[in-house]
Amino acid sequence: MKKFLFILYFFLNISSVYGIETKIVHNIQNEIITNIDIKNEFKYLLALNNDLKTIEKEKIFNISNNSIIREKIKKIELSKNFKELKLNDQYLDLLLKNIYVRLKLKSLEEFRLYLKKYDLNLNDIKKKVTIEALWNELIIKKYNTRVVINEKKILEKLANSDKNRSRQYQLSEIVFEIKNKQEIKNKYQEIIKSINEIGFENSASIFSFADSSKIGGDIGWIDEKSLNNIIRENISNLSINEISKPIILPNGVLILTIKDVKDSKIEVNQESELKNAINYERNRQLNQYSKIYFNKVKKNIQFNE
Repeated sequence: MKKFLFILYFFLNISSVYGIETKIVHNIQNEIITNIDIKNEFKYLLALNNDLKTIEKEKIFNISNNSIIREKIKKIELSKNFKELKLNDQYLDLLLKNIYVRLKLKSLEEFRLYLKKYDLNLNDIKKKVTIEALWNELIIKKYNTRVVINEKKILEKLANSDKNRSRQYQLSEIVFEIKNKQEIKNKYQEIIKSINEIGFENSASIFSFADSSKIGGDIGWIDEKSLNNIIRENISNLSINEISKPIILPNGVLILTIKDVKDSKIEVNQESELKNAINYERNRQLNQYSKIYFNKVKKNIQFNE
């Protein structure tokens, strides 16, 4: 506990102390995490989600500390499965574009200048994006054959939907862990209290184990027809910014909120709708396997605090 408070002190005062000494906080199978690494992780998370600057400093430390630990554990596991931690340049550029477009920036150069405000450079982001992308690739290699898609059920759902209307939801998520079902009510109430106090985005950064926690839980625009029945039923009657009831998943509990809704009349392309619905369901299941695999790796890793 004393070490934690010592490191926390340095983390919170690093910007105001000249020449601060670097301290090792964690050693994860010879992957070192220092107080400076945690500070840099906070700058990265803040660049992705500006709302973080409004929350308590101790919570900021916990978010940044947990985030860099997850990254190091993933990096260690990836090094066992890939000869080189590198992406195709074209794919990497696409992933970077996805980030800066979400930040409402128009070009890579604008993104570069934006990062300078947080004392970050493009190479910092490229390394992090590469680790996340390769982790997703690893999960697909290991678990893609276990993904079960009921195309018949999806087609029946599409057949029964309004073929001339498209509804899209802009959704944000919090996915939290529990040890048993009895914990759900108390944890849910704790998260709702946090949302009322500091907002959904900051609460996602604190409580959610999903990758989307880095960007305040944002999962973007999702077509209603792509959602499975359980999720659709839980959000169909929600107003904008209203919070869903807990949705139990195989590896945790999901909370959703609707940030915006778009309704439009369309010409139906059933093939495209089917493809989108299958992709959504596949990604949902792969995300669950990602958490299961991460927990397995973390449990078997040598971790010195």
